[in-house]
Amino acid sequence: MKSVFLLLVASLFLVSCGGDQKWAKGTVEHEKKFMRSVNLKKNGEARAPLIAPKEVKLAVAAANRLLDKPYKYGGGHAVLNDSGYDCSGATSYVLREAGLLQGQLTSNGFLNYGKKGKGKWITIYVRNGHAFMVIGGLRFDTGGSGGNGESGPRWKPQPRRVDGHAMRHPRGL
Repeated sequence: MKSVFLLLVASLFLVSCGGDQKWAKGTVEHEKKFMRSVNLKKNGEARAPLIAPKEVKLAVAAANRLLDKPYKYGGGHAVLNDSGYDCSGATSYVLREAGLLQGQLTSNGFLNYGKKGKGKWITIYVRNGHAFMVIGGLRFDTGGSGGNGESGPRWKPQPRRVDGHAMRHPRGL
């Protein structure tokens, strides 16, 4: 009886995590869309376009506040305003500061966040053990190529492979 219950729970988990996903393929690159692109400044900060929704502007400002923080495993989970952030801690911080998330999620927790597929303004890319986001066409990530050798959350215009990542986005964005 116990094994039947465990099998039922496992099948529900797989359906909720795997069956309701839009899977990314190829690479994510810095998209420069007319009037809708987040621009990267020389100092490493980003600037949201004037026509961006308020939540996007807040998300960009929140991400900019994390640029001097190092990568810290588990960072941003036990302490919301932490001395360092991991991938899901940084993603959670940005979404929370933009009013798009309450609390924080682990990378796997983002498999059920928002709506499936690519968003118009914000897309979260998630796979087992890693999450990052693209805001207005510009990647904000703790991993992958880019940056200047520093660890931690950074804006990264360099391409990144996204095969095997599910795409999620905040409702309406």
